[in-house]
Formats: sequence, structure tokens, C-alpha cells
Amino acid sequence: MVFGVAGGRSRVTAKPCVFIHTNHRQLVGALVSAHSFARNSAHADRFDVRIIHGEDHPFLRAREGQAYLREGERAIWRYEDLQSFTPLRFLPPQLLGYSGIAVVVDPDVFAVGDVWELLTRDMQGKAIVCRMRSGTKGAEGGMASSVMLLDCAKLRHWRCESDFGELFEFKRDYMDWICLKSEPRESIGLFEEEWNDFDRLTPATRLLHNTKRQTQPWKTGLPVDFTPARKKLNLLRPTTWLRPFERLGRRAIRSYSRHPDARQEQLFFGLLKECLERGIVSEDLLREEMRQNHVRHDAFQVLERTASLAA
Repeated sequence: MVFGVAGGRSRVTAKPCVFIHTNHRQLVGALVSAHSFARNSAHADRFDVRIIHGEDHPFLRAREGQAYLREGERAIWRYEDLQSFTPLRFLPPQLLGYSGIAVVVDPDVFAVGDVWELLTRDMQGKAIVCRMRSGTKGAEGGMASSVMLLDCAKLRHWRCESDFGELFEFKRDYMDWICLKSEPRESIGLFEEEWNDFDRLTPATRLLHNTKRQTQPWKTGLPVDFTPARKKLNLLRPTTWLRPFERLGRRAIRSYSRHPDARQEQLFFGLLKECLERGIVSEDLLREEMRQNHVRHDAFQVLERTASLAA
């Protein structure tokens, strides 16, 4: 299998490919994620794993400080935000020359099961297979594009850089794009929630997603470096009247909290321990990421008390 970084040039491969998109703030998460996909597959030689890094796609940084359209309103693009990598979800078809099968995941998604089951799944003619979002976005028909199974030949209309540019021309809404509302609904199939399990680890979980940013296990104690999502104002909803108090609560959140499920912390640090042992992550890199406030400052102490994962 190939484990490496996917650059800006188109790349054609006969193998299915898992893409992990990231930025500089989530690099360690992406490396651990990549390791988890290879480690937990009985068919790791039959697919590639590649990391798409925001630093290799300067169109993201070039828009720093510019206004774009998000949920019908003007927002300011910040490349330094924790999740500035999200537009890169739409790059894999181009990188594979619009052919073949790909899975694309966020850098906070970790394989617990065998991704080969997903890569070889019958897509039943769909271009995309994913799950619904949770909460209000899901109720409104939003899809979770944080984990997608893609038939790249059916996604020739995806042009990541130019589509991203349309946000700043107010021709495309970021949330509609991320929620796949721009795609024909009949082109999207659904897989089981266990293939994108939101902060839930059960015996059925296949891909664990530490989607709640405030409790990501490798960030505990660090100052928060993300912008909380804004909620649309709906005066008919009783919760709208609580919005001022919610905002006060968000302002009070200054640092990342510990994940409420200790098993998920143990899973991440068990995988990170293996990455250090195998040279996937070096001690020097980890110390530098700690210095940059990208990884919690007590990471080595947590590693010392973390038991090795079962084979």
C-alpha cells in the first residue's frame, strides 16, 4: 500500500484510495488516522492511503481575511482556523483523474474496523455514499461529508479550487456545499452510522469520528483555536430565546476539555504510541506540535500510562 501525501497534480491509480484531508493544526491527527486505516485492515496491500495537506493547496491561504457566503450570511475566511481543510473534501476525484473509488475522511476519523468493507461496497449506482448529519442540520436534510465513499467517475463536476472560489463570489453557500445540498439527492446513498460514528465507540463502530472539536483527545487543555458554529435564528424555536446565554457560554470556553469517554482517549494514544514506535510520527515532530499548541502538552505523560492496543 502507498502511504504518503497527495499533492496538487492529478494522480491515477488502479487501487482504491483513502484520503485524509488536513491542515497544519491537525497533522498529528491525520498521521494517526492514516496508521489506523492500514493497521486495522486485513487487505492493507489492496488500497492506498494518502494525506491531502492544506499547505500544498495555496488557494486556501490566499483567501485569508476575505468574506464568503455561509448560511446566507457573510463570514470571514480564516486559514488559521482548526477546520480550514474542509474544502479539500472535494479534491479526491480530481487527484484520481476522475476514475476509481475513494474514501475521504476528516483527520479526526480513526479506523476501528476494516475500511476495505467500505471500499468494496456495492454503491448501487450512487456517486456518493455517506450518512446524515446529526441535530438541526440533519433534520434539514444535510449530509455528513466528513466521511464519504466516492465513485470518482461520477463526480467530474467537482472542481475544488473553482468551487471554493464561488464562495467568495457569493455564488455558492459554504454550508450547502459541505452538506452536499448542491448534489442531486438521487446521486447520494446512505451507509450505516457506524461508518462515521460521532464520538461514539461501540462494538459496531467501524470509523470513529471525534467530531466534537472541544473534546478531541489530543487537544485537552490547549487554548481553543476554532470558531464556534453559528446557529440560524428561528424565532419560532423555543431554543432561540436561549441564544444569548449560549453565546455567553461559548465565550467562556477558552480551552479544550477532556473527552468524556476515556476509551476514546486511550484508543487515540494507543495508536499514537504505535506511530512513534514505527517512526510514522517522530518524537521531534510531536514535541514541535506540542510547542505549536497543536497537541496537548502532557502528551508524553499520557503515552506513558496508555496500555498497548490489542493486536
